[in-house]
Amino acid sequence: MPDAVVVGSGPNGLTAAIVLARAGRSVVVREALDAVGGGVHSAELTLPGFVHDTCSSIYPLGAGSPVFRRLPLAEHGLEWAHSDAALAHPLDGGRAAILERDLDATAAGLGEDEDAYRALVGPLVRDWPALERSILRPLVRVPRHPVALARFGLLALRSAEGLARARFRGEKARALFAGCAAHSTLRLDRSPSASFGLVLTALGHVAGWPVARGGAQRLADTLAAYLRSLGGEIETGARVERLAELDGAGAVLADVSPRELLRLGGNGLPPRYRRALERYRYGPGSFKLDLALDGPIPWEAPEVGRAACVHVGGTLDEIAAAERAPWQGRPAERPFVILAQQCVADPSRAPNGKHTVWAYCHVPNGSTFDMTERIERQIERFAPGFRKRILARAVTTPADFERRNPSLAGGDINAGAQDLPQLLFRPVPRLVPYTTPVPGLFLCSASTPPGGGVHGLCGFGGAQAVLAAR
Repeated sequence: MPDAVVVGSGPNGLTAAIVLARAGRSVVVREALDAVGGGVHSAELTLPGFVHDTCSSIYPLGAGSPVFRRLPLAEHGLEWAHSDAALAHPLDGGRAAILERDLDATAAGLGEDEDAYRALVGPLVRDWPALERSILRPLVRVPRHPVALARFGLLALRSAEGLARARFRGEKARALFAGCAAHSTLRLDRSPSASFGLVLTALGHVAGWPVARGGAQRLADTLAAYLRSLGGEIETGARVERLAELDGAGAVLADVSPRELLRLGGNGLPPRYRRALERYRYGPGSFKLDLALDGPIPWEAPEVGRAACVHVGGTLDEIAAAERAPWQGRPAERPFVILAQQCVADPSRAPNGKHTVWAYCHVPNGSTFDMTERIERQIERFAPGFRKRILARAVTTPADFERRNPSLAGGDINAGAQDLPQLLFRPVPRLVPYTTPVPGLFLCSASTPPGGGVHGLCGFGGAQAVLAAR
């Protein structure tokens, strides 16, 4: 048996395997599906020649990841494709807020909130090298830059809605910040939803909001290629039914969420730990559309066409209402839609002149409600004539997400609610959150710090815990 077996080949599992292989350990990754990647996967979901990302697609955290940045991923095939603008947020009346790569250009487009935006986001961009190692690691650790972290924390612990109303007066700035914060899947009137808005807004200036050229699968394949170059092994179509199958391995790292760990561990997990895992809470699910279009989306505000990522949801009030609905057990009438028009940055995703669209919204966990009409109506609201350009569509429900990846319970693509208790103690209260009470068993999934997103940091933390234990 190898020194370590990693269960699951999502970006965290592959990153964990890479860190261990670089440390000289023999590693085998076991993946249940026929392709690596987990939520980082691409397929022709609609028509031949249209490359769609089956789960994640836009990667500010990937481009800004201090782990990915230190790996030679470009040498193994990864290229980040950036659009001219990082993010666009259309508003009624043909207006839009644009998150430019340049902070001053973004501020200048926000009118009356120009100075307020610089004052809020400027220090984060300036301090990012000091902040990233603190805010993208377990929050219970002693910070390396306490002053910068304290400044961030005073803002981050607020609700996104409260911070936006306190700092901004205009509709554009409030909506732009609210859209970034809504990636958290939290209610925007709850702490610490502001933290997600601050991080993702700052990353727009620090690293951009790119896509992986050629499809999300390229990122997963690149991580896999680098791992193999280090001597690591990957077995696809190799589902692990019970952790007992892996007895003899020096360490087992599970890139799975608590519900799946309970299934894999069975009675081999201590009762007290099992009860703690059973209390782990999952957040809203996701409902996604992938569309093949016969041309670009006809945005009423032409500048929206400059960004590969678009937040479709209107004002702060509307976004807050949309993100509150799933927590109240109902689908939003006017959902907040996170949309990627990847061909703006990467024309290779579709035949010449054609376009792909990836769009999803948050729904109650496990919801069976069909949000197709409501999502398309929201896009049409800001892009009249959009529906006429649809050639084909593919729907991914919360059940579909979970069927492909059991760790996404109820369609929760963050593998667990990201409220304050579960950011501090994820998945259960432990000094080293990647460890378990079972000797040799570790966690490295998005259910560990720093949580959801494609960044590899959970895998890095899990691998470091293994190395420290040995």
